[in-house]
Amino acid sequence: MTEQTIFPFHLAFPVDDVEAARGFYKGLLGCAEGRSSADWVDFDFHGHQIVAHLAPEETGTAKTSNVDGHGVPCRHFGLVMSMDKWQETADRLTAAGVDFIIEPYIRFKGEVGEQATMFFSDPAGNAIELKAFKNMDQLFAS
Repeated sequence: MTEQTIFPFHLAFPVDDVEAARGFYKGLLGCAEGRSSADWVDFDFHGHQIVAHLAPEETGTAKTSNVDGHGVPCRHFGLVMSMDKWQETADRLTAAGVDFIIEPYIRFKGEVGEQATMFFSDPAGNAIELKAFKNMDQLFAS
């Protein structure tokens, strides 16, 4: 992987209940809360700014695409974590009773790009993927 400047991303997404989003992102995922109003709230998503906007008419389940035998939500966002942090998070979310879209597992086992992955939704149906690569140098491998 080549050295590069990393810029935090900004992502805005719809929710149907700001308080439910606050409970999920701040309470369950541990994201610090930034600015907010009755209609939106900023979160620190591991150094990235995500903003939940009240827009109930825009929420819903994403279409899926077949990847490694699973229906992966086409519209999703997430993080690439260290393997240790991924496992710790998978254990915590499992213990919390999270209803996974795709349960934590190892994808592409033994192949280039082997990775741990899990998918779950926030209360508004926004899909989130958390993953970790066996070898981070293969993040963009083809």
